Amino acid sequence: METAKAQKHIIVTGGAGFIGSHLVERLLADGMAVVVIDDLSTGSLENLRAVQDHPKLRVFQTRVSSCTELPQLAAEAESIYHLAAAVGVELILSSPIRSIQTNLHETEAILEAASLHKVPVLLASSSEVYGKSQKESFSEDDDLLIGPPTHLRWSYACSKLMDEFMALAFARERGLPIVIARLFNTVGPRQTGRYGMVLPRFIAAARAGEPLRVYGDGKQTRCFCHVADTVEALIRLRNSRRAFGQTVNVGKDIETSILSLARLVVELLNSSSPIQLVPYAQAHPAGYEDLRGRRPNVSKLADLTGWTSSIPLKTAIERTASPLGHG
Repeated sequence: METAKAQKHIIVTGGAGFIGSHLVERLLADGMAVVVIDDLSTGSLENLRAVQDHPKLRVFQTRVSSCTELPQLAAEAESIYHLAAAVGVELILSSPIRSIQTNLHETEAILEAASLHKVPVLLASSSEVYGKSQKESFSEDDDLLIGPPTHLRWSYACSKLMDEFMALAFARERGLPIVIARLFNTVGPRQTGRYGMVLPRFIAAARAGEPLRVYGDGKQTRCFCHVADTVEALIRLRNSRRAFGQTVNVGKDIETSILSLARLVVELLNSSSPIQLVPYAQAHPAGYEDLRGRRPNVSKLADLTGWTSSIPLKTAIERTASPLGHG
């Protein structure tokens, strides 16, 4: 009598982080066995509280590059979502060495482990790689315009871009199935404002009756995608064979000014907080450069997966602000 094969698992690096924890919950809900590798430097086990006792979840509290079990875990993996990375402008400006090393070393470790068994990898990259381009919307085949190395914010963009180069090199040289997801602004429950993320920072201020600090003139725009939409896109991309070897924007393509975002938060939370414009010079080191707009062209995502973001910004804010923290 043949014994049934053990179910292969899915590895999620950074699985105790904001996006990673939502991805883990979704994969478990879909019946997958999940292995989380996270050193908890920016993530938290609290993010996994709802599934902490799930029989198909295993958590390894370690850096990817220090995980002694990684070779065996990769050998038994069905696929890998690599989300472990330094996050947030404030962390990058305060700890540039750590940020660069985290992005490069951890990605190299996961690609080396995956390549031995040709385990498909989805690499989470960032819209930051588009740099200071002034295009109305960003497409995956655009030239990239990065600022000078004397301005620390570009170190993050370059480290994520090197992650992409390295991933595509593994794809070409070692035949590793790779898809790169360039994430634009993702928001939702469990996102922390600790590293400068704008929506949780605004919500915390509105709840406390404190000023919502908007940098510059507030007319700079961003596109905010709810984390449930982002997770859906990541899963669909990973499951699309046509996406292998591709770089794909993941986000919402509807722009909102930061000033409008602040006003909407105040309105939805029925807050009495004022909105305060703060010069960049008071908020960031000298030479800090912000971008006026960052809108993704998501036609490639729609073509590869047949799907686009659907959750409105108002709903995303309400869900983020909900004390229940539902997704």
